[in-house]
Amino acid sequence: MKRYIGFEMFQAEPMNFSVYYTEKNPNSKEVAQDAEGYKVEDPKGYISWVPKEVFEKCYMQVGDNFTIVDTNVNDFVADIEYQQWGDKTTIANATLANGFILTESSSCVDPANFNMDIGQGICKEKIYNEVWKLLGFLLQTARYGIKK
Repeated sequence: MKRYIGFEMFQAEPMNFSVYYTEKNPNSKEVAQDAEGYKVEDPKGYISWVPKEVFEKCYMQVGDNFTIVDTNVNDFVADIEYQQWGDKTTIANATLANGFILTESSSCVDPANFNMDIGQGICKEKIYNEVWKLLGFLLQTARYGIKK
């Protein structure tokens, strides 16, 4: 069997499984085991339930009007490590929430002007701009699919 990556925009709301089960089976006398999760509805109207830990690991909430917001970007950058390279360059390695690593750099012309704080700020801004771009690409794909 081949592997695929799915991209789709959907709606979801927090809902315990027992509430979901009762909603789907209003005439059932069976009592469902309770667990935290989300009721999910895709664009075609298919409704399902996903356990909370699976949902929160796999999905990211976007802003109103189909936007990436500051929170998305901030939450996606898990860690940034900085180091000085030579006598005039700052290197930053950012680990994202999914384990992907972005690397950026900042350098000055004259080593006498080197300032690690300024270099870190420049690198951090570049990293956050790159994450905006990557999440925008993901949102575009989820909203409109892949056109062939």
